[in-house]
Amino acid sequence: MNTIKSIKRIEFEEKKSKFIGHIKPVSTKKEAEEYIAEIKNKYKDATHNCSAYKLIENGQEYFKVDDDGEPKGTSGKPMGEILTYMEIDNVVVIATRYFGGIKLGAGGLVRAYAKTAKLAVQASEIIEYIKKEIYLLEFNYDKVSEIDKIICNHEDILEKGFNDKVFYKVQLSDDNLEKIKKLRNISIIKL
Repeated sequence: MNTIKSIKRIEFEEKKSKFIGHIKPVSTKKEAEEYIAEIKNKYKDATHNCSAYKLIENGQEYFKVDDDGEPKGTSGKPMGEILTYMEIDNVVVIATRYFGGIKLGAGGLVRAYAKTAKLAVQASEIIEYIKKEIYLLEFNYDKVSEIDKIICNHEDILEKGFNDKVFYKVQLSDDNLEKIKKLRNISIIKL
């Protein structure tokens, strides 16, 4: 199974309409819905914020498209088809459109929204999906460099705290979890 590496944003113009694409790797339906809501809120002045997501959560496949007021099947569906065609899962894509005064027609809309999804996917690197769980790590300051070496990809660190001890809220693959478990004096709590 493949997904994308990171959040990306793309932008282009089609017959004076401005299209902005956002894409994000996700692990849950809730995470996908929250990202859609976040982008819709950020671009609430846009004419449309169409979306599609495709993911597998606890063995259940979720696939949802939303035309957000565009003619039925002209925006969300072509974006979802791009995700299927490019064989990626655990991803959400949102296309924001600012109408430029020239109607694109049904075929033009389909092409523009499919292009938005395709450019967003291409902007982010396609990678093999590795299931990750969220953990809270607590450790002494002398372990920071060892932990950082294991995690290496700082996109996996969701939160850091520094008090008497160091706290990391991280997304870890099973491999990295096993490496951390081998270190001494590390408290690991699955969230």
